[in-house]
Amino acid sequence: MKDVYTKEDVLRKADELDVEFIHLQFTDLLGTFKNLSITHSQLEKALNNEIMFDGSSIDGFVRIEESDMYLRPDLATFEVYPWKPHVGQEARLICDVYNSDDTPFEGCPRNILKKEVKKAEEMGYKMYVGPECEFFLFHLDESGRATLRTNDEAGYFSLAPVDLGEAARRDMVLTLQQMGFEIEASHHEVAPGQHEIDFKYADALTAADDIMTFKMVVRIIAQRHGLHATFMPKPVYGIAGSGMHVNQSLFRGDENAFFDPTGENQLSKEAYHYIAGLLKYARPMAAISNPIVNSYKRLVMGYEAPVYVAWSLKNRSPLIRVPGKRGASTRIELRNPDPSANPYLTLAANLAAGLEGIKNEWTPPPAEMSNLYEMSPSEREKRGIKNLPGTLYEAVGELEKCEFLLDVLGPHAREKYIHAKKTEWDDYRMRISQWELDTYLNSI
Repeated sequence: MKDVYTKEDVLRKADELDVEFIHLQFTDLLGTFKNLSITHSQLEKALNNEIMFDGSSIDGFVRIEESDMYLRPDLATFEVYPWKPHVGQEARLICDVYNSDDTPFEGCPRNILKKEVKKAEEMGYKMYVGPECEFFLFHLDESGRATLRTNDEAGYFSLAPVDLGEAARRDMVLTLQQMGFEIEASHHEVAPGQHEIDFKYADALTAADDIMTFKMVVRIIAQRHGLHATFMPKPVYGIAGSGMHVNQSLFRGDENAFFDPTGENQLSKEAYHYIAGLLKYARPMAAISNPIVNSYKRLVMGYEAPVYVAWSLKNRSPLIRVPGKRGASTRIELRNPDPSANPYLTLAANLAAGLEGIKNEWTPPPAEMSNLYEMSPSEREKRGIKNLPGTLYEAVGELEKCEFLLDVLGPHAREKYIHAKKTEWDDYRMRISQWELDTYLNSI
């Protein structure tokens, strides 16, 4: 639960804790954390929503003739960094982006998520999200640049001394806890150098803020241990990639709307409708939840990555899984998102798709009990099980055809986002890869 601060509270805490620099943070359309730093003397001005910046310099924002934009801090996100700087303390505030006419900027990812959260509230629901964020730790070279040398040769749930990244991960956990995170689990993942830290579920907006903060903290602490942390989905060929499974539920007041003790599998009708919504929009939604060229190097057979649009109760091979716990813990796990995704856009798309399923009372196909990885293509086709897109190009093509998700993004964001993704794909497809050189240069 976020603390409720007033402007006076923030000013007082900044004085009491000797805060000298405040970082006003916001996220661009492509999921990059941006930062505008001010001194303590400008804090009151910031809290009055008077800090302006040039929006034309930010990816996916506005043209130069429309460039004046304002940062509106969310007071509940005020946090003093636990690491000690050379001079004065540093703090942060996460901001929404507003136009010069005092209206929310429709290309701000945080505003896009808030719009969907409001729609859920109008239907009587509140979304809660528990993310599972995976990342790799790599050594640096003599120049301080990242290498692909993993920090260890450990495996799933390995302990020190095999897991040489444990000290870094421990400091990450301690730092996150000092910043108000409730850490539920921390462990080594399947691949060498791969780690996961899970933090407690929160409402959708807080969860998206937490994911962005988490990624920032992980990178900073890794650097202090002489390591490089990356959230690239598939940095190394031949080993598992990094995912960001999104556990999500809807609450109606204090009651989990997905739980029904008398329902089939103790799931409510809303839960089934929500699953149906996620399945219906899974293919176009991949352009948002798996947003980069490299995302689709992870979504391949052989590494337990979800590539089939189906759902299950315990089986981990489909796209969606409903974990076994019931009651207040009843939740739906979407397994394909990866940590390169913009969490605000991903959660907005997930929530919108699920709510659309509820509004239209869609029914999902039967749960898949079989291992889909071992099923033949003809058998999957017979069951109507589709694949996720195989490339970013294919995913963007699906998104362009999906008016529903385009409406979720809004006119500005969808134009800028699709343009950026097409540009990324064109840049990638025109590059000559090392694989091409190794395969063709001497043989043709």
